[in-house]
This record gives sequence, C-alpha cells and structure tokens, in this order.
Amino acid sequence: LSHNFIGALLMILLDPNNPRAGEVYSSLCEHADLSALPVTPVLGGDGWMLNCIRTHGTEPIYLGLNAGHLGFLMNECEPISEVAAELAARKWSVHRFPRLRMEGRSSDGTEIKARAVNDIYVARTSGQSANLRIEIDGVTAVDRLVCDGVVVATSLGSTGYNCSAGGTPCHPLLPGIHITPISPHTPRLRSLIVPPDSVIRIEALTPERRPLQAVSDGFSHGEACEAVIRLADEVRLAFLERHNFTEMLVRKILR
Repeated sequence: LSHNFIGALLMILLDPNNPRAGEVYSSLCEHADLSALPVTPVLGGDGWMLNCIRTHGTEPIYLGLNAGHLGFLMNECEPISEVAAELAARKWSVHRFPRLRMEGRSSDGTEIKARAVNDIYVARTSGQSANLRIEIDGVTAVDRLVCDGVVVATSLGSTGYNCSAGGTPCHPLLPGIHITPISPHTPRLRSLIVPPDSVIRIEALTPERRPLQAVSDGFSHGEACEAVIRLADEVRLAFLERHNFTEMLVRKILR
C-alpha cells in the first residue's frame, strides 16, 4: 500500500505478508489520517523496515509502527488511540542514523556494492570454516582468523546479529562501528568497537576452498572474497515522544 504525492516521496508502507500490519493500519485509520503525515509510516517488523529502506533509500523520513516481534527499529503501537493522537499532533523526534557501505568483489572479479542500516557480514557457505584476514585502517588486526565469519554493525544494529554472535549491545545513539567474529576458533578474537571513521577490510584467504557470502541487512549478495566496509550516508527515523532508547534497550535486549 502506498500513497504518492507530487513533489515529495510520501508513502504508507505496509508489509503485505504480515496480517497484523493490516490490522494495525485499519485501527489507526479510525483515529488518524496516515496519508496526511509528513513522514513515511512503515507498518511491520524490523525486517520490513530494513527492506523499505533498501528499496526506497534515504529520502523519506521513516516512522515505524511495530506489527512484528522485537521491533527495535519501530514505535510501539499500543494503545492505538494514544498512538494515533501523537501522530495527529506530530509529536515525534527525527534521529539520524549512519548506514554502512560495503565495496567488495567476488572471486571472478565482480564488484559488490551495498548499504546497510543494521549490519554487513561475511560468512562461510560450506562445511569448512572460513580463513579471514582483517585490517582496520590499514593495520592488520589478525593475519588468519579461523571462524564462521565476521559481523560489522552500526550501533543501531548492534542489538541484532552482532549481539547474537557475542558482541555487546550498544545504545543506538552512540557513535562507532562494531566488529564481531562469528564462532572464532583461532585466535579467540573478541568483539571490538572502533571509531565511526574507521575502514574495515575483510579478505578471504582461500575463497576457492572456503567460500564466503556477503550479506547486508539480511540480503545476500552471493559469493565474496573481499569486503571493505565503512560508514556512509544517513537514514532518518522518527520516534514518538513516548519512545525511550534506554528503556527499549533494557526491556527488549538486556532482559
């Protein structure tokens, strides 16, 4: 479902595969005109939000309304009447979050380019572990890391795969890039956080025998043997006045 207006990209983005998203949309429409908002409402879960940003880019201001499970990128939408009142009164704040940019290549020389709000990772696609070299700002962090892969995440995305792989969940407003090995064997490289202007280079040492794939925000770009990752542009997300990042982090992640 989308509404387009001349001179601006204003839409309502509703996950067609999520029945709950349709229910939330119908309930909100009883109290507020979503099409009149100067933001782009996104109804669904975190995965749907990431898909919408990948599809529509950084021009819209996205306001997520959670109809999924975790909903870390979204606003809670209960009680409906109060949420609708806040939307009608335009009681929200817009936050800018950096996106990661990946420039990589496959073994046959094909270029791979991607952007990600949450994370970019490289991971093995065979039964053998990956052998990786990792450089940070031209400094070799590890010559040969035997592992399942490596996650590179933003602070906003640090609560996702980064956290599941053993990384520290971070407050989304803190700057930095998170680097977390996936099941490291040798050496036992720990997760680390580097400055936001850092450049991370990940190279597969034996891609023909130990193939990898590159994935950005859940979208696979296929086989890759090298990835250079850094922060790039920003995406704007709107959160209602009731939203508290610290409370959300504690309630949804730390508990």
